[in-house]
Amino acid sequence: MTSTSTPPGTHPTSRPPLRLGLTLLHLAVLGTLGWAVIGLLLGAIGVGIGMLFLLGLGVIVLLGVFYVLFGLAWLEIERVASLYDIPAHPLTWRPRTEPTFGAYLRSLGANFVHGRMWAALGNFLLATIMGAIMIGAFRSMIALIIASFTPLTDADTVTTAFGIQIQSGYAPLLLLLALVCAGVIVGLLFLHRTIATAIIGATARESDLTERVRTTAVQREGAMRAAEVERTRIERDLHDGVQPRLVSLGMTLGLAKQHIDDRPEQAKELIDEAHTSTKAAITELRQLTRGIYASVLDDRGLDAALSAVAGRSHIPVNLDVRLPHRCDRATEAAVYFAIAEGLTNAAKHSRASEARVTVRMRDDDTGRPYIWARVEDNGTGGAAVVPGGGLDGITNRVVAAGGTIQVDSPVGGPTALEVSVPCAS
Repeated sequence: MTSTSTPPGTHPTSRPPLRLGLTLLHLAVLGTLGWAVIGLLLGAIGVGIGMLFLLGLGVIVLLGVFYVLFGLAWLEIERVASLYDIPAHPLTWRPRTEPTFGAYLRSLGANFVHGRMWAALGNFLLATIMGAIMIGAFRSMIALIIASFTPLTDADTVTTAFGIQIQSGYAPLLLLLALVCAGVIVGLLFLHRTIATAIIGATARESDLTERVRTTAVQREGAMRAAEVERTRIERDLHDGVQPRLVSLGMTLGLAKQHIDDRPEQAKELIDEAHTSTKAAITELRQLTRGIYASVLDDRGLDAALSAVAGRSHIPVNLDVRLPHRCDRATEAAVYFAIAEGLTNAAKHSRASEARVTVRMRDDDTGRPYIWARVEDNGTGGAAVVPGGGLDGITNRVVAAGGTIQVDSPVGGPTALEVSVPCAS
């Protein structure tokens, strides 16, 4: 299965004439409505300050103004990002960490010093000023063009924008001034683009770096938790499975050694029993090492490894794997263990009678390939992520590999597990 994606930086509105037209429209709106918004906000701030000593009502007004400013900054970032196709993350409110009033005040303080918010508001103010200048230049251009034809009328002067009067009868000069106004308009369009992309683009890069650091921290935490869960599982399997069998094997060989002279037949039976126990222990050790990492992944790939898992499953598995090429080892291992654990949960806990596994390779919006897998069963559902459980282990592995996981398991079933893990570049 293949999918198409739009290369980064391209957009249907990226054609210069349409982009300039949209910028002109944006500045025209900001040049008119922007000043009204600024006037209302300044008036609200004045009212809030004036009412500070009136039963504290001013605090409520100022708090409302702050929320409006934050929303205005969010809208400005979205406006510039959509207009110039900038991959900017939306402005997000920094929530409080605890359900207390002190935590709420700390959240307000953290959002008040949010650099992206003030940068976006500064860009809004500059765009409003440029919009007002552009409207004045546009009115002047129209007035000058009309004035160039006043020799055909009885008018002696013509009034342009900002109340400037120009003597009529100088058509070439008036047309030249109209061209200057047109140049000012075009220059403002490009100036707005330069300033807006510089301000919003810089905050977008800062936000992107912050998001990468957060993602890296989450992946690191997931890897540590996955390693801890895996270590606990190995210890449990060794303690509950292989270790008792080896202890029993030692005791059996000890009894055989005691009776090898006086009761050779009984000693022979004990040795045969020890031999059987040895083969069973070897089988358990192989299964344990297969749970740590499936060597067939390196040799034959994800399709063959999943076929082996489906063959060992206690319930019938409908396997549908379509991968045009191999992915990196970490990605394939994360997907493999997610599917293997999902099938194990389906067989042990959901009382399912059958399961279906679908694996595809897709491309994200940037053209980067990732493996998408879905495990479905017809069991009773009700699966939940609990610390140290199977789904918790899957989540930790997938997050550590930079992927995402989604579990849909309503009570009564069915259960669907979806994982998406990007391939390393």
